Amino acid sequence: MRRFILCAGLALLAGATAQAADEAVDPPDGQATPAEVDLGRLTIEAPALPEPVLDMLNTHARSLKLREPLDGERAERRTLRRVRREMTELLATEGWFSPTFDIAGDPPVLRIEPGERTRVSSVSIVFDGDLAGDGDERAARRAALRAGWRLAEGQPFRQADWSAAKQTLLEDLTARDYAAAVLGDSRAEVDPDSAKVDLSVRVDSGPAFRFGDIEATGLALHDLDLVRRYSTIKPGDPYSTDAVLAFERALLSSPYFSSVQILADVDPARADATPVRVAVTEASSRRLSFGAGLSSNTGYRGEVGWSDNNLFKRSWLLNSAVRLEQLRQIAFADVMLPPREDGYRDSFGVLAENADIQDLITRRVGAGIVRARVKGDVEIRHSLSLQREQREIDGFVQSTQQSLALNTSWTWRRVDDLFNPRDGWVLNAQIGGGVKGLLSDANFLRGYLKGQWFIPVGKRDQLILRGELGLTGGVTESLPQDFLFRTGGSTTVRGYDYLELGVRQGSAIVGGRALGVASVEYVHWTSDTWGAAFFVDAGDAADTREDFKPAFGAGAGVRWRSPAGPIAFDLAYGERERQWRPHFSLAIAF
Repeated sequence: MRRFILCAGLALLAGATAQAADEAVDPPDGQATPAEVDLGRLTIEAPALPEPVLDMLNTHARSLKLREPLDGERAERRTLRRVRREMTELLATEGWFSPTFDIAGDPPVLRIEPGERTRVSSVSIVFDGDLAGDGDERAARRAALRAGWRLAEGQPFRQADWSAAKQTLLEDLTARDYAAAVLGDSRAEVDPDSAKVDLSVRVDSGPAFRFGDIEATGLALHDLDLVRRYSTIKPGDPYSTDAVLAFERALLSSPYFSSVQILADVDPARADATPVRVAVTEASSRRLSFGAGLSSNTGYRGEVGWSDNNLFKRSWLLNSAVRLEQLRQIAFADVMLPPREDGYRDSFGVLAENADIQDLITRRVGAGIVRARVKGDVEIRHSLSLQREQREIDGFVQSTQQSLALNTSWTWRRVDDLFNPRDGWVLNAQIGGGVKGLLSDANFLRGYLKGQWFIPVGKRDQLILRGELGLTGGVTESLPQDFLFRTGGSTTVRGYDYLELGVRQGSAIVGGRALGVASVEYVHWTSDTWGAAFFVDAGDAADTREDFKPAFGAGAGVRWRSPAGPIAFDLAYGERERQWRPHFSLAIAF
């Protein structure tokens, strides 16, 4: 019985084929290269082979025919023999070890009968090193690695699949705990007569690794403590490439570094405390920026910004800007402190705003502090804000309100892509309020809920459901507009002007204590970049339940998946106003 053994470390059949082809093309030193002859007459017939394999054989044969130097009929016959020999080697890499060939006819036809395809008969995976030890955890890990083996019993044997299976096994092992694992002896023992192959792999896991201290190079403006604040890796934690990559992503997403590379020392002698080496390039600390834009909600916009990521040489991040829009003008300055060890990030800031929207003129100044944390898919924000607002309608100052509000916001994100979601959902819930006499003019409590649900349809399309609910308890006239509700515009109820739906007071639309919005949108993507949307929106903001009367809007639009996220241009009809209105926005899930 004939048996073949393919061992790791020996030249593969494909490599031998390439080497043989090279030898045929390159003549011995001192000899001229014969003129090339096109053997276009040769065709290959192999109806029993899968189409991809037959295409591979034809491609290789054409390459040989075009490159083979010939000087007569004898050389042509030699080339035909070489084609047959190399077809045998190529078929072996796909699992056919006993093919038969017949070359006949004029023009010549190479007929191939591949025989029975070799399939995996058995798989043996043996572990050495720490993983071979006792304990339920090690046994479970060994079982999981064997279960994840990609070339299982009964599958056709292919050289590419054999190599990929070994590589995947090693990657799965080194990704957690065993960073220095290596493949030992591996072999595929083929029996061509029975068309079976027995696979055996031996893996040395080496010792189990644990993280040690974090080391950093490239720091000038900032210190090592700042780098450590972005890490969830603690000394003594089990080694994990996922943890290293998460650390690297966190540093890259920070405003402090323009490039980051993290390597863990996988020296088995230091497995108990392997150093984590971080190499960074710091970003420029100060930046002056200019911006311009156009919004269907607030009109033309111009902006000048200034940022400093090393304020007072303490790695505090300052973001400030003056933004001038047609309907609103804002000046703000926010200071964000580096992350705390518990993952929270603190910030504080001031703001001044002047707005003239729906004939309601508001002027407000405010200051606030925020504590935020992102853990997994959940973002939590606690804020305390003090603001004073002046309200003007029809040229008369109607009232001045002051509030000190405590607010908490939770955002859950379960989407397949943060910038271009196609499947999943996003939910935001808020609750906050203030107490009269405690720097507030009135007692109030505010609750708000917003959700978006992305449902994939077919290969490209999607259905998007959106809803908003809001309710505020308190005296409307004593509350700043921030704690009341208005709606309408590109991201709420399309077909209506920005914040057009609310409570009528004189010639102006002011906020009400109740909000309800619902939207259904279908997006048909004609390509990976462009799509068409069809939607129906409904919603209203009112002061009482009796006054709440949903306004409907419907229309269609264009979607473009830009590098910054999906950009939407819509044309919508508002049934209450009986008008068509254009809307455009950056349609990122909140």
